Amino acid sequence: MEKHIVAIDLGSSKIAVTVAKVNGEDVQIVYYKETPSAGIRYSSVFNASQVAEPLSRAIRMAEEELGIKITQAVVGMPKYSVRQETSTGKVQDRGMDTDITSEDVADLKDFAQSLYPLPDPTKEAIYGAVAQSFSDGENFQIIENDIIGMTSDVLEGNFKIFIGKKSDLNRIDTVMNKVGISPMRKYFTADSTAKVVLSDAEMENGVALIDFGGGCTSVSIYHGNIMRHYASIPFGGKNITNDIKSECQISEELAENIKLAFGACMPDKLQSLSEKTIHIRSNSADPDKQLPVKYLSEIITARVEEIMMAILYEIDKSGFADMLRSGIVVTGGCAGMANLGNFIYDLSGYRCRTGYPRPMFSFQGCEGVADTSATTSIGLIMAAKEDQGVNCVVAGEATQAASEAVGEETQDFGGELFGPGQVETVKPAPKPAPKPRKPKDKDSGLKVTWTKVNEFFGGLYASVNEDIEGIDKENV
Repeated sequence: MEKHIVAIDLGSSKIAVTVAKVNGEDVQIVYYKETPSAGIRYSSVFNASQVAEPLSRAIRMAEEELGIKITQAVVGMPKYSVRQETSTGKVQDRGMDTDITSEDVADLKDFAQSLYPLPDPTKEAIYGAVAQSFSDGENFQIIENDIIGMTSDVLEGNFKIFIGKKSDLNRIDTVMNKVGISPMRKYFTADSTAKVVLSDAEMENGVALIDFGGGCTSVSIYHGNIMRHYASIPFGGKNITNDIKSECQISEELAENIKLAFGACMPDKLQSLSEKTIHIRSNSADPDKQLPVKYLSEIITARVEEIMMAILYEIDKSGFADMLRSGIVVTGGCAGMANLGNFIYDLSGYRCRTGYPRPMFSFQGCEGVADTSATTSIGLIMAAKEDQGVNCVVAGEATQAASEAVGEETQDFGGELFGPGQVETVKPAPKPAPKPRKPKDKDSGLKVTWTKVNEFFGGLYASVNEDIEGIDKENV
């Protein structure tokens, strides 16, 4: 049965609207567009009216282009200010000859979530849960794929529970109501994004997925095909843009455009590009500005180093730093920055590649859907694909014609899209000056832990959290 899924990614820098036509396992992306966002901080809505204005325009554009009426959508939950806890669930007296099914596992997960004692249910909500291991009463540390099909009277599971602010979810509902759309499902995107970016081998052998977004940067750590740890920090691409704006005394829009066009890490590795100068014309009595590309790279590199050192600290704190045999995969809107993979390698010693959406769908004429900035949107589509109750569109006059056009001319992923350009070639580079570093253990993949990083970032987090708490008190 054919259905349409509409995914909305509410990001700090952009709002992305994606429409997919789904028929069984066949997923065709028929629409994808990004528009600059407003009213969103640290991936959370703080001013519903400001968010609703650009989102409403984006929805109307999709409806007009496809000839449909969007009535519902799936939406991503905020990525920052999410903490993780552990929970267990147990079912006894199932019957000795009863097979364990995937439905039993899903029910147990729901059971574990419902039983978790939130300190204040009026302020917090459970965003999601990820199974860590199962037991049949005799065997322990069984993964989900192995427990399904076993026969046991007992089913017990251990789960990671992800908890965030209820007010953040309520503000998403407010935004959707303002634009006349029902939020059909809300997904915690850490796991859904990973499943469209990472390979099975990477998740099995150990990998850290860094989602380098506009308002925050998150890291999801996988080992044994299971998400073992999640953390996020309130710094991202907008901080880089603000640094460029402040240092060069230009507008935020111009700073963002310069970052996208000429942004790069490692100024000493720019070769001939470092000799170039960006001429910024003035529209006032002020003189024109000259911005050397090398100086621009120095500004960017300083902020990227701060962000990545904080992420490396979170990886070290997770306890899985020595188990990341597949290294680091970086995705998100800032992942395409030149020399980013090499810079992460120099900082950490982990090999690094850029994470694009895997070939799990087809598309036609959707510019940007294969970029790193679209991975969250594709993850939402794939997560909703399995839900038979999701259908977000009411047919308009042009729906049939649009559907036939997509059926006649569909472009599959392949060719150069997932060729050598997906993986950055990483080579060790000599460092200009030695830095004080923690001695590396023999088997550790982590080369550096920032001295006093806990104290430093703790202060920054406290400042940001005070800002967010102030937002929660506002009547938005």
